[in-house]
Amino acid sequence: MRRLLLAALAAFGLAVPALAQTTVPPGPRIAITAVTQPLPTQPQYTLVDQPLLRDGLRARSNGRIEVTLASHGERNLGGAEIIRLVRAGQAEIGAGTLTTLSGDVPILDGIDLSGLAPDIRLARRIADAMTPVANRDLERFGVRILAMYPFPAQVLFCRAPFTSLADLRGRRIRTFGNSLVDFYTALGAQPVSIGFPEVYSALERGVVDCAITGSGSGAAARWPEVSTHISDLPVSWAVAAYVVNLAWYNRLEPAVRALVDDTFREMSDRLWQLGADATRDGIDCNIGNREGCRIHNLAARPMTEVKATDADRAETRRIFEQVVLPGFVRRCGARCGEIYNQVIAPLSGVRFGG
Repeated sequence: MRRLLLAALAAFGLAVPALAQTTVPPGPRIAITAVTQPLPTQPQYTLVDQPLLRDGLRARSNGRIEVTLASHGERNLGGAEIIRLVRAGQAEIGAGTLTTLSGDVPILDGIDLSGLAPDIRLARRIADAMTPVANRDLERFGVRILAMYPFPAQVLFCRAPFTSLADLRGRRIRTFGNSLVDFYTALGAQPVSIGFPEVYSALERGVVDCAITGSGSGAAARWPEVSTHISDLPVSWAVAAYVVNLAWYNRLEPAVRALVDDTFREMSDRLWQLGADATRDGIDCNIGNREGCRIHNLAARPMTEVKATDADRAETRRIFEQVVLPGFVRRCGARCGEIYNQVIAPLSGVRFGG
């Protein structure tokens, strides 16, 4: 199993760091509980969290740091509890998508709005620029962000053919988060809130016509069995963050804290690369392209890829500017509009309020 893991890491440039190097002095054992990805089978968990966070910190501290790692599913968590879990000290480190965590800290929702970032490079620049801003709000809750990272592009799976965004009018579409609801409502679709584990059966029974998730997440959940067409248009990136209990973090020895910081910087780099690789890989797996399918599972019943048109991309930007962004500011408040204009607008090219 370890040989297979190392091969997968190497295949995607996720080389294992020099784990034998000891970067902290001898001292008492440091126990860390970390609750990170939704499921233990996700590549973010198996290819990054396990080798770098769990095994890497142990090796680089010469055994001083012992990380007990678990996924949300293994702890029976939905994800929205992560900030409160870490704040209460039930875990020193946790991770969750910003859309899910924004119920506690609304500014987080502005980092990954639907239609904001058409490519992953822009998504990262926005996330990096917003991290110190988000931390000012999060530190009032006793937590702070150690790193942000993406999942694969959030794309649409449908159980009937479509050729453009215009074809989605009237369709029932499973969404999550306020900005996706705004986006698909603006297209004339009918957003439906359904938990990820229930989407397979909802597509199978026709409760929804389409559903949005990461290209690879849909592959892992076998959505090609219950849907026929997949869009290659990234609507958002399900950007997520690792957060740490601030009081615990501040008590760490400087050398230990520096090692934790270095580890999460490395994890962030690996995860942004994985997000880019896994986006195309997920589509290739879903459409049955065996040669391009190396991270996820190849679909037994290949789907049809629907390539975005220039008109689709223009409509996505229009909806972001005229519907999604104003909706975010309305929910979050005038301060959020000011922050958006100061930090994100210079990167996105779209200013709130014209």
